[in-house]
Amino acid sequence: MKIIFLLLITLSLYSNDILTNYRINGIDNIEKQMDLELTKKEYWSNYIKDIDTTFGYIESYPNILTCNKEKSTLNLYRKDLNNTYSFKKEYSAYTGKIKGDKIKEGDLKTPIGIYQITKKLSKKTNLDSFYGPLAFVTSYPNTYDKYRGKNGHGIWIHGLPTEQTRDEFTKGCIAIDNTNIECLNRNIDIDKTLLIINSNEVQKNISKETLATILSQLYLWRYYWLFDDIEGYLNFYSDEFLRFDGMNFNKFKNYKTRVFKKVEKKTIIFNDINVLPYPNTQDTYYITFKEFYKSDTFKFTGDKTLVVRIDENKTMKIVTEK
Repeated sequence: MKIIFLLLITLSLYSNDILTNYRINGIDNIEKQMDLELTKKEYWSNYIKDIDTTFGYIESYPNILTCNKEKSTLNLYRKDLNNTYSFKKEYSAYTGKIKGDKIKEGDLKTPIGIYQITKKLSKKTNLDSFYGPLAFVTSYPNTYDKYRGKNGHGIWIHGLPTEQTRDEFTKGCIAIDNTNIECLNRNIDIDKTLLIINSNEVQKNISKETLATILSQLYLWRYYWLFDDIEGYLNFYSDEFLRFDGMNFNKFKNYKTRVFKKVEKKTIIFNDINVLPYPNTQDTYYITFKEFYKSDTFKFTGDKTLVVRIDENKTMKIVTEK
């Protein structure tokens, strides 16, 4: 259906050329032409012009939690009927005893970054009463954390002790009072909630021009991948690239060169795309999406993460991926 929809749009713009191309070359050539249209910034600028980009380009998460460590607050934003992120609630929060970004296990710091909520814990799952009635487990360390050599685990959003006393700080978690953790539980679906933690105010009202640039280049990367242009594909990778499994750029280049030489017909579809500026960085963006990949010899469906930097030429450079 999506291909037909895009074809209709393209037909309305280039009907004579498209029909002639189809008449002479068939549907494969038309698909390639449409894939090329998706690489154009003009398409994405028009597509996102009326989309709320308060926190970035977000398809997957109607709920956004933002934590301002300096003010010790946790804020909930939720998409309303107009698909606009509306502020819903501010919770007072405890964060790590030590200021700064978490680097290693036991440093008593709350991490700065972008995280999913992976699990909910409660008394039914034998949650220790020290963490209150509920706890939400985050995805720390994420792909970018691991790229930078950060470690540790067990960063949660949780309540306050029901049977013990505690200090007014945590070992790295975000803690809110028990009434609020239960309120938060009623107001979010953990599978559709993203957590953004910053040292101070989380960046808002992200540039649509920048997002359109990144989205068009994401699809240009896909275009080179689809049509086995190894030079164009690898040009999107930083010399400092390190894949999640430790593969550096030179090994990755050799590996992909061998794969591209197969020249297989491929299907590559991206859904649930999210592009967010990474907290406390300049020109670094966290991109996630669902990828469907199929070729003659391989098939994959699953989550994909890219961390990219925008260089001085406004070109997206991938520093790590998973």
